[in-house]
Amino acid sequence: MDHDNSTNYEKDSLSLTGAVSMGTGVMIGAGIFALTGQIADLGGSWFPLAFVIAAIIAGFSAYSYVKMANAYPSAGGIAMFLKKAYGRSLMTGAMALLMYFSMIINESLVARTFGTYTLQLFDAKEAQWLVPALGVGLLVFAFFINILSNKFIQSLSFFAAFVKIVGLAVLAIGGLWASGMSFESVSVEPSSTGAASFLGAVALGILGYKGFTTITNSGGEIKDPHKNVGRAIVISISICAVLYLFVALAVGSNLSIEEIVKAKDYSLAEASRPAFGQYGLWFTVGFAIIATVSGVIASVFAVSRMLAMLTSMQLVPHRHFKLPGDIQTHTLVYTVAIAILLTIFFDLSRIASLGAIFYIIMDIGIHWGVFKHLRDEVDANAAILITAIVLDLIVLGAFVWVKIQSDMLVIWASLIGLTLIFAGEKFFLKVHEKDDEDPQYN
Repeated sequence: MDHDNSTNYEKDSLSLTGAVSMGTGVMIGAGIFALTGQIADLGGSWFPLAFVIAAIIAGFSAYSYVKMANAYPSAGGIAMFLKKAYGRSLMTGAMALLMYFSMIINESLVARTFGTYTLQLFDAKEAQWLVPALGVGLLVFAFFINILSNKFIQSLSFFAAFVKIVGLAVLAIGGLWASGMSFESVSVEPSSTGAASFLGAVALGILGYKGFTTITNSGGEIKDPHKNVGRAIVISISICAVLYLFVALAVGSNLSIEEIVKAKDYSLAEASRPAFGQYGLWFTVGFAIIATVSGVIASVFAVSRMLAMLTSMQLVPHRHFKLPGDIQTHTLVYTVAIAILLTIFFDLSRIASLGAIFYIIMDIGIHWGVFKHLRDEVDANAAILITAIVLDLIVLGAFVWVKIQSDMLVIWASLIGLTLIFAGEKFFLKVHEKDDEDPQYN
């Protein structure tokens, strides 16, 4: 059987608005619906502040990506950035795979969130198997949508992003108004929450903003990418930071910390009950369904492109397995298949924890690469790069310490995952040491 080895990118197929829609679509899908309860569990009465600190750290992180994207816009985004910094090396391949798997983990997180919120419409508390089943159904649906054209995905992302932004604003304003600005579980006074636990909450909050990286993975398809990739990143983070803060305040004004933690997998739906009653629950769940569906579609779109580029750069193995179509189609299949496995076997909390650890390690690798090898070439400020690295290290260290004390399975899963990624990449590069890269990426 003949196979098409092209990656099938559509140059200039994404506008600035489309890129912002994709970025906010991924961020909102994971950041607020899946993580609010998890962050409140760790951050206590300071959990809205965790979103703010996470936004600041994400802003420092975005600096490296904006600088790199302005200089080297690419359909593979982060993979290309790493190659520019480290060449075709173990560091490039392993860090790119960490990003790839962290994004797949994000898809699983959002897929299970879709299942959890959907079940709130029914009396199915005993049928928890439906959560992963619904998540798997969403991932399969996202695969078929991604086979369609970029234009269709862009239109869907724009519509969904508009609905999500308006919906979150309504939820936040209505929740604050209905509560009389009571802020029952929010405090600016010293909290009993420990510093490590609060920083752990910040680490999860960072996951709520990392969706901006999906924009870099479509850099080769965005119009005027030298300007618009960076603009789309800044706009997306700014929109989400404002929305997250107000929604967190609204949740905190309607529920106690104990109530938020008890319903941590569907805290926004629970917070809508005292504010809006049963109609509010339906509105929030419907809104969550739109947010998670569009978030998974946008994430699959970007992640599969990243894997296709890694394949073209000869950094990962690729087998056709007698599948029809081009490499882009194959990477869609692999991406969705891995996400389905994670959705079936991991719960929301552990999925989020794995994603945070993988992503922050990769983020440090990006900043160090720019600082060490490219800061003059891309005109980056060394002090900002070092600050981004230090902030990541502090948050990662605190988060790992919290998990060592509370959930060693996450630590062991992370260590096993890191070992497999680095060892597997080292073996692949040794076996394929003399392979030539696709000339379009040299």
